[in-house]
Amino acid sequence: MTAILGAGISGLAAGHYLLRKTPNLPFTIYEATERIGGWIRSERFLDHGFVFEAGPRTIRPKGPAANNTLQLIEDLGLTEEVYSISSNHTAARNRMIYAKGKLNLLPNSLGGLLKTVPPFTTPLYFAAFRDLFAGRSKAVLNDESMYSFVERRFGKEIADYAVSSMLCGICAGNAKEISVKFLMKELFEHEQRHGGVIVGLLKEALQNRKNKQPQSISKNPTSQTAGLVERAKAENWSIYSIRGGLQTLPETLAENLREKGVSIVTGTKFEELTFDGDRVVLRVDGKEQPLQQLVSSIPSYKLAKHVQKQHPQLASALSSIPFVDVCVINLQYRKPGLLKQDGFGFLVPPIENLPILGVIFDSCCFDMEDNTVLTVMMGGAWFEKWFGQNPAEEHLLEVALENVKKILHIDQRPDRRILNHIEVVWCGIIT
Repeated sequence: MTAILGAGISGLAAGHYLLRKTPNLPFTIYEATERIGGWIRSERFLDHGFVFEAGPRTIRPKGPAANNTLQLIEDLGLTEEVYSISSNHTAARNRMIYAKGKLNLLPNSLGGLLKTVPPFTTPLYFAAFRDLFAGRSKAVLNDESMYSFVERRFGKEIADYAVSSMLCGICAGNAKEISVKFLMKELFEHEQRHGGVIVGLLKEALQNRKNKQPQSISKNPTSQTAGLVERAKAENWSIYSIRGGLQTLPETLAENLREKGVSIVTGTKFEELTFDGDRVVLRVDGKEQPLQQLVSSIPSYKLAKHVQKQHPQLASALSSIPFVDVCVINLQYRKPGLLKQDGFGFLVPPIENLPILGVIFDSCCFDMEDNTVLTVMMGGAWFEKWFGQNPAEEHLLEVALENVKKILHIDQRPDRRILNHIEVVWCGIIT
């Protein structure tokens, strides 16, 4: 017998691939809550023409892992439900940061790199020249923070406004605490190996060009019969989602698994996990389940509690992986056109010392009929600094609305709002 802990997207996907590899293997997926999907959570108000997303709302289509996800969506029969946003879409081109008291549109073309664009005080191509002439680091480094690496190679402004903002959007994290290897491992290795990031990229590009193999080209990649991977490339997708909300993906995945005989049990109480020779004993809802294999997709700090008794050293390692609290507030206004500038949204760099991490303009990304829909993200690595422990929901809402009014100049109260807390685990902390 095999079991999977957690029915979020990770646990469900693990079940999907496990079943594909061993079709006759019996297994059960256990979920502590009454719903599946984990932190992918869509609140649907389809009669009113909009959807709230408490967690992620889009997926990027580039890279091997992304290709795998597109193939998964295709295998689940969701091809016709994919909502793609091309690189020319306003939501893909217009991304902003709030700095120095105003919203600043980031460059979206080569021309933008050649001139000074606020909040930067010099053209962005200067950062590339800085890297070219900075030379190799004085000592061989095994690791450093993302902030330190970017400041050293490209300058303080890039670290403060570009990279720090990006980390707020990706994982609500502090660039001064997260390892450069979390997102920039290849760039860091280029510098250590070749003496500079730009030099390393150029050398790699030349090497790849020499080794490039001729590829067959699909005659009609944009046709409905072409695979999603080919369509994404041919149509130059920037991001995509699923109609009706991203939660459609884990819901369909769960339905597919159940149709193939997999048991998904929700509302369970996971009590203890022990190892006995070559088997695992899982105690759930007061009953012991002997297992040959166990896959855990639950947060590391939660798993730590259940192995503490038998493996305290492992529990300590799992507990040491940090996570942050993020408050996500969805706002709906029954009035279109409230935004002065369309785009994906904006991020707020930590140097601005504000309680919000950023705001996503959902109604610019997707068709939300005659609604303006926003998602405000707050807290993250600075949650306790701004809100303390166990803040009242009304206080969190008022902070969100104050900043929406201050930055976006939207004075009216939302017609509908939902507040959610999510926990984001950092797996790339610098030590």
